[in-house]
Amino acid sequence: MTDARLRRGRGSLAFGFFVQGVTFALLVTRIPAIQDRYGISDALLPAFLAAVPILAGVASVTTEKVVARVGPAVVLRWAQPFVLLALLAVGAGTELWQAAVALGLFGLAVGALDASMNMLGVSLQRAYGRSIMLGFHAAYSLGGIVGASLAWAGAHWHLSLFTSYLPVVAVLLPLALVGSRWYAAGGDGPAPEESAEKGGGGVAFKLLLPLCLVMTFAYIGDSTVANWSAKYLQDVLHSSEELATVPYNAYMVTTLLGRAVGDFGVRRLGAAAVVRGGAVLAALGFGLVAVAPGAWAGIAAFTLLGLGLSVIVPQTFAAAGRLFPGNSDAAVARLNVFNYVGFLIGSPLVGALGDAWSYRGAMLVPMVLVLATVAYATSFGSRGARYGGGHERPRTVDVG
Repeated sequence: MTDARLRRGRGSLAFGFFVQGVTFALLVTRIPAIQDRYGISDALLPAFLAAVPILAGVASVTTEKVVARVGPAVVLRWAQPFVLLALLAVGAGTELWQAAVALGLFGLAVGALDASMNMLGVSLQRAYGRSIMLGFHAAYSLGGIVGASLAWAGAHWHLSLFTSYLPVVAVLLPLALVGSRWYAAGGDGPAPEESAEKGGGGVAFKLLLPLCLVMTFAYIGDSTVANWSAKYLQDVLHSSEELATVPYNAYMVTTLLGRAVGDFGVRRLGAAAVVRGGAVLAALGFGLVAVAPGAWAGIAAFTLLGLGLSVIVPQTFAAAGRLFPGNSDAAVARLNVFNYVGFLIGSPLVGALGDAWSYRGAMLVPMVLVLATVAYATSFGSRGARYGGGHERPRTVDVG
């Protein structure tokens, strides 16, 4: 594969991550508005939030089978427009069943999109021979900032969900389709003897389990911010609806900053050290959210939380690629399921604890779970295994 094709593939994939960041932020930061539009009660809301990751997990498992036939680029090319159209459908309905159908379609499409997107990212990182995975997730964070800002504008100007979503979909959908022309995998896998040494012929769940736990804990934390930060600010810290859109935006800003410099940190210090530091910062952020005296203190705590969580998920996908270099697509697809396990556990858990106990107390649960990631940091490799391939040699070309 030529240098130019790798660069184009890297750029187009980064844009795909950006589009998904915009889309997801537009959904989660307007959860209170979606709840009001469809008349979803507080008791029923956790069930709606849980349905999305369940269906996404099903789609992620299915994607493992599909990419074996057509490749991740083809899956991603069609999943992304479907996600955008499902978002538009969420804003278009009025009946409860319409919300259920739209969110269900969104979940199925997101599962296929997340799995295929990270498969391509791991493959390109292997081709580059150095850590670039955090850069893709930085593009997602940038998209999240844009999406949360657009959501703030929609709330500020009292726009309907459909009016807020339609221009975004009209712009991003054709751009995503055009950009998908340059999706590219990173070329051939490792040499046969290296693949055999690492167990590349299959994906042993026992070896993958520590990374699955880390992914679950990270997404319990992330889903808490995504699904409950707006409601937490409004109901617990007594902010306005407009100000309630800010924590997710602030969270995504520091997530972007952490990911923008994270690849450099991995190259200098190793993935394990970066993940440990991120877990400690994230746990501190949750603790500060739980004791925040007011809205702006809560926003500051969510901001710190983003800096800590930012590095964990990209490095978990990268570690799975290193662990199973001969079967990285399958490893990523199976690991991606635990993304949704985290969402499935996190959203209802925080909601149930908030209703039965207090939302402040509920924030201590993701704090403890994220801190447990420190114990599993050795699964990310030694300091010597800094680059995208772990023990792999850098691949064929030096690309920018």
